[in-house]
Amino acid sequence: MTLKYFLLIRNNQDFFYSAYGTTFARPHKWLCFYNTMKNIRNFCIIAHIDHGKSTLADRLLEYTKTITERQMMNQVLDDMDLEREKGITIKSHAIQINYPYKGVEYTLNLIDTPGHVDFSYEVSRALAACEGALLLVDASQGIQAQTISNLYLAIGNDLEIIPVINKIDMEGAMIPEVKDQILELIGCKEDEILLASGKSGIGIEEILAAIIERIPAPKGNMSEPLQALIFDSVFNSFRGIIIYYRIFNGSIKKGDKVQFFNTGQEYFADEVGILKIGMEAKSEVKTGDVGYIITGIKNAKEVKVGDTLTLANNPCKTGINGFEEVKPMVFAGIFPVVTDDFEELRDCMEKLQLNDASLTFELETSQALGFGFRCGFLGLLHMEIIQERLEREFNQSVITTVPNVSFIAHTTKKEIIQVNNPSEMPDPSRIDRIEEPYIRAQIITKPDYIGNIMTLCIGKRGMLHHQSYLTPTRVELIFEMPLTEIVFDFYDKLKSQTRGYASFDYTPIGNRDSDIVKMEILLNGENVDALSALIHRSRAQDFGRRLCEKLKELLPRQQFMIAIQAAIGAKVIARETISAMRKDVTAKCYGGDISRKRKLLEKQKEGKKRMRQIGNVEVPQEAFLAVLKLDD
Repeated sequence: MTLKYFLLIRNNQDFFYSAYGTTFARPHKWLCFYNTMKNIRNFCIIAHIDHGKSTLADRLLEYTKTITERQMMNQVLDDMDLEREKGITIKSHAIQINYPYKGVEYTLNLIDTPGHVDFSYEVSRALAACEGALLLVDASQGIQAQTISNLYLAIGNDLEIIPVINKIDMEGAMIPEVKDQILELIGCKEDEILLASGKSGIGIEEILAAIIERIPAPKGNMSEPLQALIFDSVFNSFRGIIIYYRIFNGSIKKGDKVQFFNTGQEYFADEVGILKIGMEAKSEVKTGDVGYIITGIKNAKEVKVGDTLTLANNPCKTGINGFEEVKPMVFAGIFPVVTDDFEELRDCMEKLQLNDASLTFELETSQALGFGFRCGFLGLLHMEIIQERLEREFNQSVITTVPNVSFIAHTTKKEIIQVNNPSEMPDPSRIDRIEEPYIRAQIITKPDYIGNIMTLCIGKRGMLHHQSYLTPTRVELIFEMPLTEIVFDFYDKLKSQTRGYASFDYTPIGNRDSDIVKMEILLNGENVDALSALIHRSRAQDFGRRLCEKLKELLPRQQFMIAIQAAIGAKVIARETISAMRKDVTAKCYGGDISRKRKLLEKQKEGKKRMRQIGNVEVPQEAFLAVLKLDD
């Protein structure tokens, strides 16, 4: 049996530690460090939003001296200002930690994951790159919807779960109750649950020990062809796309010709290395390691998260399971406030797509707003982030139209048309049926709010599928409902109806037949295409009435009367009228015959009629934003 030795440094003197536990001084200076996969641990942290994931990651890096005091800041792995402000992780990150434990140096690869439902595919790929996960639960809030959703993803990837109760030093900490919830959820032993505080650093040493002892070392074969999972990519303006991967088999060296398994693209590895607080170049990255590769790629569409990286001259036979094309779920139009800024907006969108490959966009023209883009987003949070990044990072003022989901129209000629935009909806006489996407919504709340949630979800065309008590003070409700109903204001209403004591998560479950119609908004008989919406027939009249009322408040009065109408085809379902501003044309008449005043009023009336025929009604930006904030 071959002995494997590990280099130790004690009091500036080098020692060797054998596989049988014998320690002895190094006899020769030329002997070198021999590392094996047994000393590597790949893990991630899964948690609901705001349960302290980024703060715990900070403490792990600080405790292991991976970063210096000078580099230390709150949420060190969150690069964007938006991530720090919203307290969420938008982009996945990875960092390598070196930690000596019981005389052996271990390499711990922390792969941080996004924490929101919109990024669930990126989370699944990051989990697939790990062997274990810290299940983080807030001691004051307990288990919530995203915790369970990510836990199921982790179990699906066969990860070792280490439950950790965070924020135990808070006044409202409910440690015994949260322990019971975890025991009920994953069926572990009570002594396996760790107690910690990311803010004050309690329990960090115990967490590191559990990572080394409980999470298995990576498995793989160095002699097999390269097989690496791409779990993230970032854009560098000087070096192009930087790809993050985890190697399952084989190794990758600088200068190798690599191939993307699913797209077939081939590139040369200009640089490979590992991920510390920055990038550290290496001549070779081996099985079990997490690293990066720079190939000079400039087009984000060529790199797909979940793809398999292999060698062009000796490719692997099969790719790593789980690869999917990322499909946008929500669509909206983005237009420049000033039409002349269109070309500048196009450049900004292309730069933004380099950093976020899940953003899709295509050219769109609107009669009301001019040239712009029809954009596809992973969800509402993703849409909000893109809009804010355009304004902050690129100083672009944009108008975002009503968001909608993707419908499938079946025509009488057996054609199948994907409708991402109200303008793409075929003529009603040609439509046989329309399908809309449905989701399975999971809501966890206190029993006091079951009635409010039932009313909200059933009002949104939801159907209760399942109800169960996780604990006496925590109930789980499963609804099946249309995705289009949660696009507008569902999450805000859920929070207000439950005073913030509800968590929400959803998964797509396919398309179902539905009575969807195209509702148009007319101003003086002219269609404002940017305010058109695809909506269920049963909700169209109510929605149209509320929208007309809101537009009446927001549109400025003119010298002529403005008619605001909501219509489905030729049928007007709601109407509001903005009366004309009256100029007192008779003010200069100080008396005299009444016929003189009548003549002036008739002349004014004719002028207003002519103005109405040729006058334009300017729709302010607030009108488009108001659609998102209509109150019931």
